Formats: sequence, C-alpha cells, structure tokens
Amino acid sequence: MSSRRLHVLAAASFVLAGAALHASEAYVVPAHGVIGVENTQLTPEFWIAKLEHPDEVVLERAAIETQNAKLMQLDPSMHDLQALPATLTHERVAAWVEELAERPAKTLYDVTGEPVSHAALDAVVDNRNLDAIPGQQSTRYGLVVRRADLRTFPTALRVFRSPGDTDIDRFQESALFPGTPIVIAHESRDERWWFVVSPRYAAWIEKQYVAEGAAAEVFGYRDKSPYRIVTGATVDTVFSPEEPALSELQLDMGVRVPVLADRPAGEPVNGQHPYASYVIELPMRAEEGGLRLAPVLLQRTADTAGEYLPLTRANIIRQGFKFLGERYGWGHSYNGRDCSGFVSEVYRSMGVQMPRNTSAQSVSPALHKRQFDAADERSARMAAIGSLDVGDLVYIPGHVMMVVGRVDGEPWVIHDTTGISYRTPEGSMARVDLNAVSVTPLMPLKFNENESYVDRMTSIVRIHFNSAREAPPPP
Repeated sequence: MSSRRLHVLAAASFVLAGAALHASEAYVVPAHGVIGVENTQLTPEFWIAKLEHPDEVVLERAAIETQNAKLMQLDPSMHDLQALPATLTHERVAAWVEELAERPAKTLYDVTGEPVSHAALDAVVDNRNLDAIPGQQSTRYGLVVRRADLRTFPTALRVFRSPGDTDIDRFQESALFPGTPIVIAHESRDERWWFVVSPRYAAWIEKQYVAEGAAAEVFGYRDKSPYRIVTGATVDTVFSPEEPALSELQLDMGVRVPVLADRPAGEPVNGQHPYASYVIELPMRAEEGGLRLAPVLLQRTADTAGEYLPLTRANIIRQGFKFLGERYGWGHSYNGRDCSGFVSEVYRSMGVQMPRNTSAQSVSPALHKRQFDAADERSARMAAIGSLDVGDLVYIPGHVMMVVGRVDGEPWVIHDTTGISYRTPEGSMARVDLNAVSVTPLMPLKFNENESYVDRMTSIVRIHFNSAREAPPPP
C-alpha cells in the first residue's frame, strides 16, 4: 500500500510556554498503517536529540525519596507492610480478599472458546476458603523467589469475555518479582495458593513462588546494600546447574538485588570464578517452604547499575525504548507488561515508586496531576496538551501513555497498547492492532467514532514535578 496523508483536524491553536501553536500538519500513513510513524522515530536517539538539556536531572534523589514516602503514606492502593500490626484480624483479611473481586456475574469463556460453567466458577470462588480465615492470626512474611502471576482468584484457569479473545485474561491481576517482600494473609482450600499483600497489590499467588521468613529476614534483605538495579528490560542470572532454582532467573527492569561485596575475592560461586560477574544474593524456597538466601552470578555485561538511574529526560526516553516492540501483556501476562506496568517499571529504574493500575496512578494523592472531567472545555484540554513535557503520563479510561517529545510542535507518546484507531482521509475509521509497546503521535488517536484521546483525557501526571522551580499546569 502506498503512503497517503491523513489531515488531522486539531484546534486552530494552543498554548505552549506562552507561544501559539498552529493546527497540525498532515500525518503520513505509511504502508504499515501506524499513522505518522517512520523508522527514524523508532530510536531513542531521535527524541533525545530534540532536547536542549537531555541529561539535566529533573528530580533529585532526595525529592524522589520524599515523594515515595508520601505515596506510601497517602495512597490507599499502597501497603506499608512494616506498618501492619503483628496480628491480623478476620475482618481485615476477609476485606482484602473480598475487595479484590466478587463472583463474576457475566458469562466467561475458556481458552477453547467454551463457556465456563457455573459449577466451575463456584469451585473457583469457593477455593478462596473464606470460612477458614481465623478470628486472628500472627502476621507472616515472605519473599517472592521468581517472577509470578498475581491472580483474582486462587486458580490458573484463564477466562475471557468473549469466544476467541484469548489476550485479556480476566483473572490476571499483575505479577511480582524476585525479592519482593509480601505478607502472607490466607491459604486457599486446595492449599496451593496464598493470598498475599505486596507493597503495591493484594491478590493470589502460587505458594511455590514464595519463601516464608521472619520479618527481620524479609525486610533486612529488601534493605541490603550494596546492590544492583536492573536497568535493562530484563536480564538473566548466569546458568548454574548447582542451583537450578536460581539458574538463568529473569530479573525485570527496576528490580533491586543485593551484591555480596564482602565475599573473598576469587571464591567460586556454583563452580564458576566470579571475576567477570557480580555475586548477587537471591531468595530461594527451601523444601518446607522456608526462606533461604543463596549467591548466584550476574554478568557484569548485563544491563544493570550500581544505583538508581538519575531522573533525566534522556533516561526516561532510553528506558522506555528498551521495551519497544515487546508483546502487550494484560496484568503482566505473556512475560510482558501492560500500559501501567510499562510506565511504572520505567520509572522504577530511576527509583520512583508508583501505584500498580491506571485507576490508582491517575488519581494518586501523592503525585502531581491535572485532572479532567466532562466540564473541561476543549480549550483547557488543548492548553494542557501544549504544556506536556517528556515523561508526562497521559491517562484516558483504562490506558496510560508516556510523552517522548514533539514533532512539528505536536506531542508523541510511547505506550504499551492493544492498538490504535484514527480517521482516514475518506472519513472512515481505521484500526491497527498493535499488541506491543509502540510509538505514536497523540493527536490523531481516536477513543471512539466521535471522541479523540484528548477529548477523553482523565488526567495528566508529571512525575518529575518540582514545586520549587515549576509552576503547576494550567487549571
């Protein structure tokens, strides 16, 4: 298909740093159908080159730590595990479990497209074992030992809203990563699952992926230093036949692992000399389910850092582009991530903590934001669009995008998305199924037949807002 041009009708002008920007120029629709996108825009260097001060630190480490503390204190979606009482009541545990989900009311379908029977759903819901929650119990702790799914119910059954739709599993909530501290709150009736509370989410996880330990062990591991921060999309530990559970173990962006710097130089690790690697320590699940910490090697050439990356616009772009083309994974399925997981892991590599889901991110009382509702006129929305900066997060219902820069004055975003829609020059709607981390312009994207993404914006969040030197976005 030959290239054609789509003329996107935008407002006649909008405000950017006091300057008026004119209506957008035509976007090219290349043969691949992703509007406006040419190969040159698929590299981080293209966007970094547009910045005047790409390596300027836009939020210092102390300010990030203050923001993280505020998030834990103010955001109801976050859980300060160390602040939980030594004893958990029936009411608290039952509330965690029941608030996650109710029994599905609508028909769901399995991977073969067959309806899931009422009896099967009843069994899944019953496996929560709510009647076995004691009146009170001692608070138990653990560490996640490998990347593991968090589920709505204690089941591996994948369910979907329509036959043939096998991408969005409605029982998939999120994932946890090696070394994540958790509170073990409850056990399923079949004794295969634990309901756990992590700093960012509470849901069901398979017991085999958790090692139970004392609070001092769990939080002591979390706080150990020195450490390495995973700065690649993913890295793997070195192959180790002596420790199969730690061999080629995947570590995702932002994961922090302690380094055993005080080991004698040259002492072998699992039969291998360590001079070309970092000796890191990872949690393992012992035979009885208890916590054991063991050394394993992480190659020095792996994409990691000895400290969180500085929060700069260049690093925001570089980190986002490390996921470019990765398969979309609802709730971190498909060994990937979804839109909110993508932006939170990019920022986690720079030490910034965020809520797990878009619904919590976009309204968090700890984050600097500009919210929108039906009363906001188009002019107010366009003024906010004109003030977008690299790294800003743009929310519409159920989705988030991260700004990477501008072309001809108009904002472009990188986002983990199922697909995009836009209006063709002939007036019809075009849909491109992407299912990947993708780069697109923002302005031509359509939410539905009559509304654009800009029309449906619910919030803009600026992670690197610094009240000492920045004015807030327009009200």
